[in-house]
Formats: sequence, C-alpha cells, structure tokens
Amino acid sequence: MQARVKWVENSAFIGESGSNHAIVIDGPPEIGGRNLGARPMELMLISVGSCSAVDVVMILKKARQPIHDCFVEVEGKRADTEPKVFTDIHLKFVITGKGLNENQVKRAVELSADKYCSASIMLKRGGVNVTHSYELREPA
Repeated sequence: MQARVKWVENSAFIGESGSNHAIVIDGPPEIGGRNLGARPMELMLISVGSCSAVDVVMILKKARQPIHDCFVEVEGKRADTEPKVFTDIHLKFVITGKGLNENQVKRAVELSADKYCSASIMLKRGGVNVTHSYELREPA
C-alpha cells in the first residue's frame, strides 16, 4: 500500500492514494491555509469511521440483515498539549433498516471494533480510548 502527499501552496496539499484517488488537505487561515480541504486530523477520524463502517455494513449484509442506511458520527478528543494526539475517539453507528436484529447489529459493531477495523485497532494499541455505540432506526 502506498500514498503520496504533494505540497501545493501555503498549507495546502494533495494526497494521492496508491489506487489513484486524490483528496485536498488544507489548514486553517491562521497557519496560512485557505480552508480548501479537510485537516489531517479530521482525515484520521474519517479513516477510522469509514474503516469500521465498511466492516459493519459487510457483516450485516452477510447476516442477511435488511440494512437500508448506515452512517457513523465520529467524535475525537485531543490532548491539550503538543503533540495534540487523540486521547479518545467515539464512533456512533446509526443504522436504518426494517426489522433489524439488535443482537446482529451489536455483534457487527463488536467484530469491527475488536477484530476487523485495522485503523481503530491500531489507534487503540497506540493508547487511544476508542469506544463504540449504535442506534437503530426504522425507515420512514
């Protein structure tokens, strides 16, 4: 797996994945950025949330659960002093489906957290307190 990050100007960069996808990264105006893209630490939260969401959706589909929608609200708390690493990250899964089995959803979230989500597990091993919760919703 590879990636490339190229400086554009001021605090702006283009990140390119090994699979040939690009993302704009930029800082806030106070460090010379123009707010053109996500901050690097925001990308960490997006990475953890998307890694785990992929797992949860795939597990629920394999369990033949009637999943209609899934999103993850990811909240990170950072240390007050440099380096301002994440100390806590919470992932809240909001899963919509008609007649979802709560035990299957709970199991999918736990499997992602404990076995499959490389990003989450890597951060936990680095000392970040990573927690998970879920909410079930019926379709409108």
